[in-house]
Order: sequence, then C-alpha cells, then structure tokens
Amino acid sequence: MGAIPYILEVPQTGGAMINLKVNGKDRSFDGDPDMPLLWYLRDILGLTGTKFGCGISLCGSCTVHQNGEAIRSCTTSMKEVAGAEITTIEGIAPMHPVQKAWMEIKVPQCGYCQTGQIMQAIALLKDNKNPSDHDIDTVMAANLCRCGTYQRIRAAIHQAAKEIA
Repeated sequence: MGAIPYILEVPQTGGAMINLKVNGKDRSFDGDPDMPLLWYLRDILGLTGTKFGCGISLCGSCTVHQNGEAIRSCTTSMKEVAGAEITTIEGIAPMHPVQKAWMEIKVPQCGYCQTGQIMQAIALLKDNKNPSDHDIDTVMAANLCRCGTYQRIRAAIHQAAKEIA
C-alpha cells in the first residue's frame, strides 16, 4: 500500500507567506509550509494533470519542473519551492514536440503515468538534445509505467529530439 496522501487542512493564517510562480502566474500560499507541492497544485490550484502515484518519489507520476528541472511534487514541500518557478503539464505549450511524438507513436495505454513521463522527457531534452538509448533509459528509469510502454517512450523521445534539433 502506498503512502497516505497529505490531509489538506484549513490554511494557517499569520504564517510566512510563500510566493512562487506556477505556469507563469504569480501565486502565494500561507498554509502549512510542510504541505507537499502536489496537494497545492491539485487541491488548491485545481491543476489535476499532475498525478498522485506512490507518495514517496518512486514512481514519477507527480513529476513537475522547478526552475526547469524535473522534481517529484509528492515529496517536495511548499517551503522548498518558495520563490521558485513551477511548471506543470498544463503549463507546457500546446503540442510541445514531446507531446506530439507521444501522440504519433501512441505511447499511452492506461495513461496514468504519462504526464510525469512527458515532464521528465522534456527536462531530459532540455539538457541533452541528442540522447542515446542509454541516456534515455537512465533518466527515465525513475518514471514507472505499469503498462510497460518503455520502448514507445524511448522512440517518442528520439522522435521529439529530432524535431527539436
């Protein structure tokens, strides 16, 4: 059984205000600074594209970008993202080359992990414009797909890399 999700409580007032940007918009939070970013995104902002999977940073379903780097939002506290720029799947430009390749290659089966997979792949291609199979497998290994679409994920990343180049 996975970890129990954070129980959202009424925000505490009078605490330190946490300011951040989410998908380019200025946001603020004055609740529990230890609350996971995932619950802020899903329950307070209504950005439900980021999924809860394991709650302990093992599956990658909750992957978002913090200042352009892939992070796990289920174990990243609000205090850790103070002043940061967070990008969720909803903040990715429509038809990013990775999303386009995902659709053309028909990567998803159940689709649950796909937003985390896409966010991890975009971060990979930001840092490595021409990844090898080994590079892809190494970076994507922490994003689990219960349907086993790893070969299609790899093919989609290669296709997106070609389009980005």
